[in-house]
Amino acid sequence: MKEIGEKLKQTREEMGISIEEAAEDLKIKPSQLENIEQGNKEAFKDVFYLKYFIRDYSKYLGLDYEAMVEDFNEFVFDYTSKISIDDIKKANSKNKENKKVKKIASPYTLDKENNKKVPTSIKVGIVILLICLIVYFILLYLHDDNSDNVKDINNKDVAYIYK
Repeated sequence: MKEIGEKLKQTREEMGISIEEAAEDLKIKPSQLENIEQGNKEAFKDVFYLKYFIRDYSKYLGLDYEAMVEDFNEFVFDYTSKISIDDIKKANSKNKENKKVKKIASPYTLDKENNKKVPTSIKVGIVILLICLIVYFILLYLHDDNSDNVKDINNKDVAYIYK
């Protein structure tokens, strides 16, 4: 990995491009380019992202990106083939411990505590509905009070009788 990074760095420097300029053009962080050039693969969460960064960086510098990706694939193969089976088993057991096992739930097997919880969205919806109903009845009440006696042009109360 260090050889790949050194080749990328050497090419970038020969072209007179700064890390910041290359990072801006590639739309990645300068620290990521520095880690690639230093061969620091541990700075990346996923080797697939690192592979694509190397490919894009190689294209950007005008290098044979397919050869660079092939070199990276060989590095990954060599690196992973050196991991012992015990280390793989430990990593698998850690992953299993960290993941919660989801139980199959049916109405008959659900915890009674979980059944009693009402989602917040339903609570908010009920409150909004109640507020709307209250406003509606207040407006209806005010409208009924005003419509019983209507004043005519001369300010005399006139009662309308609806047939």
